[in-house]
This record gives sequence, structure tokens and C-alpha cells, in this order.
Amino acid sequence: MKPYQLLLVFLIFFSLQFSTAQSKSLNKNATISVLTVGPGKNLSDKFGHSAFRIKNGNEDLVFGYGAYPFNDPNFILNFARGKLNYSMDLTEYKRFYYAYAEYYKRSIYEQELNLTQNQKNTLYTYLLNNYNPENREYLYDFFFDNCATKIRDVVSTTFNGKVVYNKPDNFTEKTYRTLIQDELNYNTWGSFGIDLALGSIIDQKAPAYDYMFLPKNIHAFFDAATVNDKPLIKSKKTIYEPKEIIGINWLSTITGPFVIIGFLSIALIVITYKDFKKNSLTKSVDIVIFGLTGLIGVFMLLLWFATDHEMTAYNYNLLWAMPLNLIAINGLLQKKPSVKFTKYMVFLLLMLSLMTMHWIIGVQRFAPALFPLLIALFLRYAYIITYSKKTQVIK
Repeated sequence: MKPYQLLLVFLIFFSLQFSTAQSKSLNKNATISVLTVGPGKNLSDKFGHSAFRIKNGNEDLVFGYGAYPFNDPNFILNFARGKLNYSMDLTEYKRFYYAYAEYYKRSIYEQELNLTQNQKNTLYTYLLNNYNPENREYLYDFFFDNCATKIRDVVSTTFNGKVVYNKPDNFTEKTYRTLIQDELNYNTWGSFGIDLALGSIIDQKAPAYDYMFLPKNIHAFFDAATVNDKPLIKSKKTIYEPKEIIGINWLSTITGPFVIIGFLSIALIVITYKDFKKNSLTKSVDIVIFGLTGLIGVFMLLLWFATDHEMTAYNYNLLWAMPLNLIAINGLLQKKPSVKFTKYMVFLLLMLSLMTMHWIIGVQRFAPALFPLLIALFLRYAYIITYSKKTQVIK
């Protein structure tokens, strides 16, 4: 028998064994628990992971809802459009443990659910049915339909909606944006990109129930949850916790948005000062500014109107990243600025001022790294207005 034929036979045999194992009912000593995995190093891993663990005799299985088709050629496009299907996955616990604990060094916490035998079988049957090829895919939503909210929803279904999710002792009211950014380092491009792409909708206070879009909050709320005045969690334990590594990654620090945008902002202020002293205008710099801010603005408009993402709407980053800047480049190319162009520059100053007001009163919180850039843009636009008025020609 050739090697690939032997492998094929093995895979078929394993699949049959696995299918047979799934068809069994749970025995009276079976346990069902919720696994909470800590954050990883990559942006996609920073928010952790949740899954069900089912121990039934010799079987030790993990059901999760975090599989995504990363190799799909349309993955990035579908993700950007809000049309990405995630799917349920099933693996052996030992593989799960090896991947997260031994390989990625991510913490794993376990909470055994306080279930009757009937409830165990109900939950197990639900998961098996959900794992069928025709049922396992679902339309992913970062806030409302992800690996953590699926765990909450399956448990609620098992208890016929009788689970009471009490607030944990350390509960504090937060916005959706704060809940996200608490898991990130502000001096990372991931954090910056999230603040750039997501609109003012995520700056509203999140209901306590919605906190459970984060795996760590599934853990916290399940700890405090009750069913008919009985604890939802029967027992809990730490399976793996990595040793804390104390240190600063200087490379990531100096290449983060605070440093890069801060440096570019200072450079723009210096160029503006030199132009002021020479009574000139470095148009090549302004063309780059208008081109970049215009393209960023177009991207944010597409996220708002051309995708199914609810949380990218009403994004007031458009007050500084103005799509109209792409058209205004034509005004920069003229030998002498027109009155119309000068009025447009005044309009940009007003938009920057309006953005500042939105920031102060809390309509939307913007990326902190933008602060020096906004100062630099304000000074640059103010100088262009002053220079234009000196040299303008009416058209």
C-alpha cells in the first residue's frame, strides 16, 4: 500500500471513530466546562478565546467557535465588508492544551458548569448538531457574535434563558471602545487602527450583558451567574498560567504610532516654520498631506457606507481625514491660490476645531497618537490661509 493510501485509510478510520464517539450520550460522571484562554501576542489574539470542554469517559473534547478561513483568497475583503463567516471547530483537549499552553504560552482557566444530567445531554446534543457541516458556519460580528458570545448563548439556551448574569464585584461602567482598548497597548498600530476605523457608536456605554463579547468577561460573569438561585459554576481552576515577563520591547516602542506620528508632526511644524520665515509654501508636502488624509477619509467612508459593520458608522475621524482633500489637491497645483481654495482651508480649520470639541465633550474618543498631528495640521492649515491671502487671485 502506498504512503498516501495508508494515510487516507487512517484518516477515514479516525473520522469514523470520532463520529462514533460523538454519537454517544454523556455518562453520569461526564463534565462540561468553559475554557478561557488569555491574550496572545498578535492583534487577532489579544482578546483571548473561549470554548467548551467535555470530558466523557475516555473522550476529552473541546468545542469552540473561533475558526476562520484565513487562507480564503477573499478573507481580507470579506472581513472588511463585514461578511466573513466563522465556523465551529472540534478538537481533542490535548491538542488544544498543546497549542495554547505549551506552544503559545497563553493562560487557560477552566470553569465547570453546574449541570444536571439532562442539561449535560441537552448542551452536548446542541453542540453536536451545531457542528454538522450545514450548521457550523455563522456570520462573525466582533461585538455580538463571536467565540465568547456563542458560549454565553449556548449556555442560556441550555437553561431555557433562566441564567441570571449578575454583575461581577469589580464591575465598572465602560464604553465599548474602552473595553477594547483595555486589552491593547495604545502605542501599537492595532490600537491606533481600531480607533481610526470604528466610529462614535462604540463610545456609548455598553450594557452589562454586552461585556461578554470578551472572553475574560465570560469568565467573570459566569463566576457571578446564577440559575434558580444556584451558582452557574460548580468549580473552577487554573490549568495553565505563564510566568510573567517584565521588560520593555524598545523596537515596538520606537516604531509605534506615538513615536512615528509624533516625529512626522514635529517635522511638519518645522517645515511650516521654515516656510513662514521664507514666505514660501512647500507644496510637495501639502500634496502628500492632502493625498494621505483624503485616501484615509475615503477608506473610512467605505467602512461606513459600503460594509455591514455597524460600529464603523458615524466616524468623526472624517473631520480631519477629509475625502474632499483629494479634490483640493488641484487648488495646491495652481500657481496662485484662489479665494475658493482659501475658503476651503478655513473650512478645514473649522472641522479640526469641531473634532476637538467632539473629543472634549465625549462624542467620540480618538487615538491619542493623533494629538500632535492635529496640532501640526492646524498650524499648517492656518499658515496656508495666511500665505494664500497674500498671494491669492480671484477666479
